[in-house]
Amino acid sequence: MMNNFININLYCFYYKIHASLLGCPISQIMVFKLMKKLIIGATGSIGSAVSRNIQKNGSKTHLVGRNEKDVSNLANELGSSFTVADVLNENFSDKIISDLENEEIDGLAFCVGSIDLKPLKLTKKSDYMQCFNLNLISATEIIRATYDKLKKNKGSIVLFSTVAARKGFLNHSIISSAKAAVEGLTVALAAEFAPHVRVNCIAPSLSKSKMAGPMLKNEKMAESIAKMHALKRIGEGDDFSSLVNFLLSNDSSWITGQIIGVDGGRSSVA
Repeated sequence: MMNNFININLYCFYYKIHASLLGCPISQIMVFKLMKKLIIGATGSIGSAVSRNIQKNGSKTHLVGRNEKDVSNLANELGSSFTVADVLNENFSDKIISDLENEEIDGLAFCVGSIDLKPLKLTKKSDYMQCFNLNLISATEIIRATYDKLKKNKGSIVLFSTVAARKGFLNHSIISSAKAAVEGLTVALAAEFAPHVRVNCIAPSLSKSKMAGPMLKNEKMAESIAKMHALKRIGEGDDFSSLVNFLLSNDSSWITGQIIGVDGGRSSVA
């Protein structure tokens, strides 16, 4: 905590000097430097890689995860603030906003997902409801809760879909329909929020994660899945992190409403 306090004061001192030289308002300079990216699902394979990449590139993060030990360990590693919250809980966003207090954010990455595979005849209504609640409804809640902060700071939102939203795979009716809804949400909000907040979506293929563990623990199955991709391997969290960092940054200031495949070629050439 003391190191974070010292770092913040050093940032403020540095920018006070430059503000006085440039004739800029000191408060404006300081707020710009201390802006944070909000990472939901920060302890997953993709979320943790995204958090580390953003931190590596000089930005600050506020991490959100449902497992207190995992999210606190990652936060300690990165020197980040954090919130323990489960996106399936009612009004989970209230705790996040409370923990952020007066801190400014200019980016939101919703790195939450699931792997729900069943043939239609074995599904129940509850399967679809839970999947939609996790992947779509919870995204709308945190976006609604953070919109004013994001609008104030000309922010950016990154959501996650799946290659299966646009390409048909067996037994994917639950997750494909939920993630297709996320893609619909992306373009709808990109139109609604322009020109104040940008909204984009990444559509991955299968990547190494705790969720995918049961599918990939069999070496032959993992090799078979890898061969379905033009680049002949399973994705990893780091395959997505640089793109998320780019989409949350001002370097992508003319990109919104896009669904971007990061899938080893699975959607187009495999």
